[in-house]
Amino acid sequence: MRPRKRCDSASGPIPARAGIGFRSVHHHALLDQRPAIGWIEAHTENYFHEGGAAARALERARANYPLSLHGVGLGLGSAEGIDREHLARVKRAVERFEPALVSEHACWGQAGGEWFNDLLPLPYTDEAVRLLSAQVAQAQDFLGRRLLIENVSAYVAFAHSHLAEWDFLAAVARDSGCGLLLDVNNVYVSSRNLGIDARAFIAGLPRDSVGEIHLAGHARAGNDDGGEVLIDDHGSAVCDEVWELYRVALARFGAQPTLIEWDTNIPELSRLVEEAHRADAVLEECHGIAA
Repeated sequence: MRPRKRCDSASGPIPARAGIGFRSVHHHALLDQRPAIGWIEAHTENYFHEGGAAARALERARANYPLSLHGVGLGLGSAEGIDREHLARVKRAVERFEPALVSEHACWGQAGGEWFNDLLPLPYTDEAVRLLSAQVAQAQDFLGRRLLIENVSAYVAFAHSHLAEWDFLAAVARDSGCGLLLDVNNVYVSSRNLGIDARAFIAGLPRDSVGEIHLAGHARAGNDDGGEVLIDDHGSAVCDEVWELYRVALARFGAQPTLIEWDTNIPELSRLVEEAHRADAVLEECHGIAA
């Protein structure tokens, strides 16, 4: 497939600083306190409606902070194609809120008329590269925007995958013209669950492909074999091992906008801002980016 022309953002760039998710429990505090954070991210599907308090809060917050819209429902790797109605709603949200970045996931989410409330990993095959690349390109053409595509966490591997995940993602970025959103916590979770090399994952992605980084916490649970499985639940602070991988990622990809994801067991806003400031400190340490 021929590489597509990349679409520029409609608004100014998000700074290479740490941001936080725009969560309903923090709306009033964020708007009143205006903490010193670099940017905010909102889940696109939460803002499909035309009115309401949440949309008004995002419009106000958008006036104070650069915005990224992060989708969780397109399922761009689904074999049955893109849900055109869903994509049209994404476009309306993008046009309304004018985010600096728009992102989605390297996953599938529907089959046989059923939609699944999960980010389901794809088999890492040439066929899946062609499918995902084509549908990412279609979405970008429709939106008039370049997408960042995020790696998802995995708990089992497809037996017929013959590509490393990093080679799969690099091929999708090359063939569709998209960028990559590197979720460092997902890399760590998958590496522990599947026995892959997390540092090799980061080293295997093209240097110019990554335009955003996510950091998050995870949970630990026992499995049927008496071992341990990591669960990507975004419900705790970033662990030391993920912070170390973040330094590895910054060394390879340079200073990048970095999101602290904390979507369950959500703490007070001040705790979330504290975690963002820790990411800013690592950026300063690695690249001299002043907060």
